[in-house]
Amino acid sequence: MPIEVDVAVLGGGPGGYTAAVKAAQAGLSVVVIERDKLGGTCLHRGCIPSKSLLRSAEVYATIGDAASYGIQLPEGAASVDWSAMLRRKDSIVEQLYKGLQALMRQHKIEVVNGSGRIIGPSIFSPKSGAIAVELSDGEAETVVPKNVVIATGARPRKLEGLSYDGERIATSDEALAWTSRPSSILIVGGGVIGVEWASMLSDFGTQVTIVEAADRLLPTEDKDIGAEIAKLLKKRGVVIHTGVSVQTESCRLSNNGVEIQATAAGGDTVSLEAERMLVSVGRIGNVESLGLENTDVKTERGFIKINPATLQTGESHIYAIGDCIGGVQLAHAAMHEAATAIEHLTGNKPSRAADRDIPRCIYSRPEAAAIGWTEENARAEGFQVRTAKLPLRILGKALVQGESDGFAKVVADAATGDLLGVHLVGAHATELIAEASLAKLVDAIPWEIGRTIHPHPTMSEAMQETMLALGGAAGHA
Repeated sequence: MPIEVDVAVLGGGPGGYTAAVKAAQAGLSVVVIERDKLGGTCLHRGCIPSKSLLRSAEVYATIGDAASYGIQLPEGAASVDWSAMLRRKDSIVEQLYKGLQALMRQHKIEVVNGSGRIIGPSIFSPKSGAIAVELSDGEAETVVPKNVVIATGARPRKLEGLSYDGERIATSDEALAWTSRPSSILIVGGGVIGVEWASMLSDFGTQVTIVEAADRLLPTEDKDIGAEIAKLLKKRGVVIHTGVSVQTESCRLSNNGVEIQATAAGGDTVSLEAERMLVSVGRIGNVESLGLENTDVKTERGFIKINPATLQTGESHIYAIGDCIGGVQLAHAAMHEAATAIEHLTGNKPSRAADRDIPRCIYSRPEAAAIGWTEENARAEGFQVRTAKLPLRILGKALVQGESDGFAKVVADAATGDLLGVHLVGAHATELIAEASLAKLVDAIPWEIGRTIHPHPTMSEAMQETMLALGGAAGHA
C-alpha cells in the first residue's frame, strides 16, 4: 500500500530534516526520503568533518607556538597522526548521526532509505507529487503526500578536462577521506572551501598554492576580508595566484603528482606542480533524476527555480529549499528556508531573510565572517556609506589570547544611520557574527549596539568599539 502523508521531504540534510521536524511539530505526518544518510553533505562530507580537521590543525598550530606563551616543549614533541584525526572526525560525525536518528524517532518521522522520483498524475494522485522510491534493498515504495519539500542539496562542481581519481585530483568530498597528508597541494579556487583547506593543510606543513580566476581571494566578500586573509596566508608560506585560470587540457599526471599550466588575463603562463590537486570551484544542485520533467517545476543554471518569498516552485504544493535552489549554499540558510517553507505550507505568513542577511562564515585561521552589504556593493546600490574599521590588536583579550590578527569593520548608511553590513576577520569571528545577525533582525542601529554593555576583556568588544567608532566615540581607538 502507498504511504500517505501530509508532507514528503526529498533529502535528509540540514534543510530536509529541519523541514521534517518543523512539519511534525505543526502536527503533520511526515516522511523523509534519503538515498544515503540523514545529515546530508553538511554532516558527512562538509561542515562537520571539515571543521573537525580544521580544529586539529588549529591545535597543532597552537602547540607549535607554545613558546610565545611561555610554555617550553621538547623539540619535535608534537607530530601529526592523520589516522587519529580521521578517527576523531568520524566519531563526531557518528555521534551527530545517531542524534539525528533519535530526533526522527522522537517526532515520529518515518525515514525511507532510497532514491525518490516525483511522478505525474496517476492512480495514486490526481496531481503530480507522488513519489516513486527505489529502496536501498532493491524493492520499491510509493509515497503519496499532500505537499513535497525538495531538499536534495548540491555537489562539487567539476572542471571539464580533468581526470578525477579522488586522490591526486579530487574535490572536497574525496579529500575528506584522504588517508595521508599531501606534501604539496594545488588548490584551484580561492573561495571559502579553498581558503579553509589552504589554512588547514598549511598548518600541517603542506606547501600550498592557490589559483583563483578572480582578481582576489574570496571575491564575493568585502575586499578587506579577502586582502587580510590573503596577507595572513602568505605570511604562513601559502603561494597565491589571482586573476589566473588553469588550462585543464594541459593537466598531466606524473610520478611526482600533478602538473598543469595556468594563464593570466594578460596571457602570461605559469607552470604549477604539486603532489595533489583540490578543485573547489563552486557547487551545482542535485536536480537530476528527480522526475521534475513530470511536473511544472523548472530549473535554471543547474538549480530549481522558486518563489523567493515562499520557496514554492512552479507547482504550489511542491517547495524547494537549500543548496538545490542556489543562492546562499549554507546549512543554516537551508534551515531558515525549511522553516519558511513549512510556515507557508501551514497557512502562516513567513518572513524570509534576504540572502545578504544570512551570516557567512569562513573557518580558516584566523576565521572570517560577514553579514549584510559589502562596502563595494553598498556604494554600487547608491547608499551614502559610512564605515569604521578597527584592528583587533587594540583589544586586551586578543593580546592575551595571542590572536590579534584581523579586524572588525562596519558599513552603515550615512543618511539614515542604518546598519548595512558587518565584516570580521579574527579569532572567533564565526561566533561574534551572531550579534550582528541579531542586530539585523531587530533593525538595531550601530549606536544601539555600541551602547550595549559588552564584558571586558572579551573579543566581543570588537563589535562595540567598531560601532562606536562610526560616531567617533570608540574608547580604545
